[in-house]
Amino acid sequence: MREDLRVMSGPEKAALLMMAIGEENATQLFSLMEEDEIRELSQSMASLGSVNSELIEQLLVEFADQISSTGSVVGNFDSTERLLLKVLDPEKVSGIMEEIRGPAGRTMWDKLANVNEQVLANYLKNEYPQTVAVVLSKIKAEHASRVLSVLPEPFAMEVIMRMLRMEAVQKEVLDDVERTLRNEFMSNLAKTSRRDSHEMMAEIFNYLDRTLEARFLDSLEERNRDSAERIKALMFTFEDLGELDPGAVQVLLGAAEKERLAIALKGGSEALRELFFGNMSERAAKMMREDMQAMGPVRLRDVDEAQMYVVSMAKELAAKGDIVIADNKGEDELVY
Repeated sequence: MREDLRVMSGPEKAALLMMAIGEENATQLFSLMEEDEIRELSQSMASLGSVNSELIEQLLVEFADQISSTGSVVGNFDSTERLLLKVLDPEKVSGIMEEIRGPAGRTMWDKLANVNEQVLANYLKNEYPQTVAVVLSKIKAEHASRVLSVLPEPFAMEVIMRMLRMEAVQKEVLDDVERTLRNEFMSNLAKTSRRDSHEMMAEIFNYLDRTLEARFLDSLEERNRDSAERIKALMFTFEDLGELDPGAVQVLLGAAEKERLAIALKGGSEALRELFFGNMSERAAKMMREDMQAMGPVRLRDVDEAQMYVVSMAKELAAKGDIVIADNKGEDELVY
């Protein structure tokens, strides 16, 4: 039985408070929270165990004292950030604060995410390949792949080579890119992190259409076979879904749009089709087979888009912990 308020963490105190205020009030508070906040708070609530009634009273008194100590509650960015830092990792707090501050507090890379790939590519094609490499390494892989696909191919290959050789981005480089792109929030650019360049390129290549992906990989093999092989090994493809266990396949079947899944499977291997059909009811499998047959010939581009959609759906489910994705070699488990 818990008896000492002083040894309780912030989430545990919040969980106890939620339990103490009653179901109706707790429901209203939950409705104002994000999913990850609810998940963290729920975990603390579930593990509270037995709590001494005196401890509950102490918590309520402490809570009331903190609210009434200044006669009012002052909520601002600084006080919110200080509170979050007591219960969360600094990096996570930084992301939350950046989001709630709105567009004015976002980094340059968030702003670039809203720039059309053709517009961004037209700007970047006049920059040094190294500058473009820095930019593409900092934005989301899906966006980077679209920019890369509309850059002139020889120039795009130069950018790819520099991304593969790039070490951790230094603050001075980010500052220079910041000035070039006329961004006014230099402090947000100081955060650098080391990321495996081949893993980053594999993620970008996953979003390229099949024809362009093949051309880039062929060109890369001529210039650096080892890098090309490492990227291929790290890429997660539609056929890699064949490594999913039956439970994961069923979760994916429940989440994916049936029409797009049918198009994706039409371009998949027979073994992969049987894996999915084998995890459906006999009636559902028969209906999907009939739908696929009724489609007739399907454009390769449509198949690629559908398969990319299913892979993205699988990665989203893995990120939420609903399924586990194993790597191509069947060794360690990778959660995206």
